[in-house]
Amino acid sequence: MSKPNNPRALADNEAKAVANTIRVSPQKLNLLAQLIRGKKVDRALADLEFSRKRIAHEVKKTLESAIANAENNHGLDVDDLIVAQAFVGKALVMKRFAARARGRSSRIEKPFANLTIIVREVEAPAKA
Repeated sequence: MSKPNNPRALADNEAKAVANTIRVSPQKLNLLAQLIRGKKVDRALADLEFSRKRIAHEVKKTLESAIANAENNHGLDVDDLIVAQAFVGKALVMKRFAARARGRSSRIEKPFANLTIIVREVEAPAKA
């Protein structure tokens, strides 16, 4: 007696990948999420490959994981995929203290972020 499976949260032509606790502020990570949102996956991968942002490598790995999930788990065509959604959430924040002048200290916050990328298969326009 097992409980029934939960219905799939995404549509049949979508796949997703999630990267948890990436060591960057959500604001900085959202800049890269905006860069790839709505683009075809090959164009988004090229943009991330040549981005000068430090965290672009992690975003690229997450996008490649979403593409692999679409191909292997859901049988979608890689050439017709677009980045349907790319959104960022806050994760934990490490609090540290650092020495300052005149015997004082101040708090340093080291934020983490979560990244979710959803890719969708769109029908290629028919060529006449």
